[in-house]
Amino acid sequence: MPARCTESRLLLITGAPASGKTRLARALAARYGCPMCGKDEIKEILFDALGTGDAAWSRRLSDASFALLFRWAPQLLAAHRLVLLEGNFRAGQHEVPVRALLERSGTGAVQVLCLAQPATRAARLAARAEDPGRHRGHRDRDFDVSAADGENFLDLPGARLRFNSEADWYGEFAACGTELDRWVSPPKV
Repeated sequence: MPARCTESRLLLITGAPASGKTRLARALAARYGCPMCGKDEIKEILFDALGTGDAAWSRRLSDASFALLFRWAPQLLAAHRLVLLEGNFRAGQHEVPVRALLERSGTGAVQVLCLAQPATRAARLAARAEDPGRHRGHRDRDFDVSAADGENFLDLPGARLRFNSEADWYGEFAACGTELDRWVSPPKV
């Protein structure tokens, strides 16, 4: 049985688009029984309410989605011991709101960076573009994997783990879970 969190903690799942973030985030949320809030889930609600558009419009809705994610995170942390946020967090841009969140809530954070080669990500994006269940607003067909956001850790204190979504997924998940178990519920001294 996985460890249970004894103090408020923030788990950030980050990485470039199509690097495996959502699959990993859902599996970790299930493992720890914690809430997960993803940037793309918020963005899809905004697409439905405000419409889809060109690349500039999509970026504006991404920015708005992150703003909402950072706004809701303190309430989630106040209600839960462990909260998982998932998105292609942008180094050099998202450190300020995440640091403010950590300071306000008095919590610690760990980042898991999902990794996949550009060719793999391009193939995943092409498959998503053909998936009738995928929201059309994401513009997966138009995405340039060479100019991706979220390919680096944020400059924040705390543990940093890498997750190679192209390797043996279950082996990577087990190793990541073992490391996170120590962080979620550290041994009592």
